[in-house]
Amino acid sequence: MTQSDPAPMEVDWPQFVELIGNKKKILLTTHHRPDCDAVGSELGMYHVLERLGKEVMTANPFEVPPSLQFIDPLGVLQHFSKVPQEYMDSADLLLILDTSAWAQLGDMGDVIRAFNNDVAVMDHHVSGDDLGATWFKDTTAEATGRLVFEAAAHLGVEVTPDIATPVFAALATDTGWFRFSSTNETTYELAAKIVAAGARPDEIYKDLYECETLARINLTGRVLAKTKTELDGQLIHTWIGLDDFKACGALPGDSEDLINMTLAVDGTQFAVIFVEQQSGGFKLSFRSRCDLDCSKIAGHFNGGGHKKAAGAFIAADTIDEAQSKVLDHVREAMQ
Repeated sequence: MTQSDPAPMEVDWPQFVELIGNKKKILLTTHHRPDCDAVGSELGMYHVLERLGKEVMTANPFEVPPSLQFIDPLGVLQHFSKVPQEYMDSADLLLILDTSAWAQLGDMGDVIRAFNNDVAVMDHHVSGDDLGATWFKDTTAEATGRLVFEAAAHLGVEVTPDIATPVFAALATDTGWFRFSSTNETTYELAAKIVAAGARPDEIYKDLYECETLARINLTGRVLAKTKTELDGQLIHTWIGLDDFKACGALPGDSEDLINMTLAVDGTQFAVIFVEQQSGGFKLSFRSRCDLDCSKIAGHFNGGGHKKAAGAFIAADTIDEAQSKVLDHVREAMQ
């Protein structure tokens, strides 16, 4: 059953500090189809815990996409299949970052269910599942990266460039480079502190957005060519098929953030993108700049996220079937 608490939640930092203080060997993980907040918060937390003298490893349901490998020059982030079983068995804490939803944990779900010691979640999303974990959530935070930065302060760890860089990438991308409505004066204050600690926004931006492949550029063109609007231009949607990836020589990660381009069309209020998956079905992403809550739309399809951005998955054999089910629900919600 999915839990959803609309009331703001805040992290119990004394409880978190006590939990970490009692642990020696810690395993970190995050959600599949990772974004910068996922890998950035995980990597930042890895270095925070290392500075406390903890033995730390990562175990993820993915290989780091080429577009995000710049953030992890030492190759800290790894697929869970590469983690020795003896480490899995002896770790005394499994800390999940940037999600509390089974659907987003992929094959790591089985690892978490079999884990015999403490499980904790550090996250900023409103919705979530019962993972049998202790929650350290702040649903007012712009990004989980903020919570990692705050964790360092509460744990007495100096933020160095190897922490600041992934944490800044997490904060910047989850706020749309400080243009989303989640951005406020404290966001800029936090960004200034992270930059003072060694993050280089110019380099991070270049690595993220100015190292495009021709394959992603071509995929972008195909996605935009398929874009359609409805409801007097307020609803905009598009889709990516497996044939599109193949024709462009593009990777699954090349579809990240393409949905944001659709909201550049004047008059649009809500955007949907369907991305066909190799294993079948379609990944769904939602974006809103109106009162319609993306997390509630995603929750209807067993997904989750934020009010302005969320995701889900739908089992459908064809794009027509997927669009019929999803867009009918969105249309009804918008009217």
